[in-house]
Amino acid sequence: MNKDMKNTDKSTIKVTKTDAEWQAELTDEEFHVCRKKGTEHAYTGTLLNNETVGVYHCKCCGSELFTSDSKFNSGCGWPSFDKEIKSGAVVYTEDSSLAMQRIEVTCSNCDSHLGHVFPDGPTETGQRFCINSISMGFSQGQKR
Repeated sequence: MNKDMKNTDKSTIKVTKTDAEWQAELTDEEFHVCRKKGTEHAYTGTLLNNETVGVYHCKCCGSELFTSDSKFNSGCGWPSFDKEIKSGAVVYTEDSSLAMQRIEVTCSNCDSHLGHVFPDGPTETGQRFCINSISMGFSQGQKR
């Protein structure tokens, strides 16, 4: 093992793979949403109604994204959060597709498409992250 890598947090090592490599690891739907900026149908995601304490992480690379403490029911049809787990966990990019002005949210570690963030959240942050369930995994019991 390289001595410089010994104490490195794996989430700080940028993940880059070809489409073929991602397709080999992901289901067709996961690939469509995470790598091609698709969207799962509203109210169909497995994590939408999850109320268990834990940490939500990127489906593609495992980086921590959100905690259960920041999750709330916005009624939008996708899991909603009011803040990322830590500054820099996600990247914000202007998105003018579909004739709308939105802010896309991607994983800062692997560029996986997660969803969008809107400035109309009900908490003190004023943010409403609408995230595709399929773009995340969940680790129960972990709390940051």
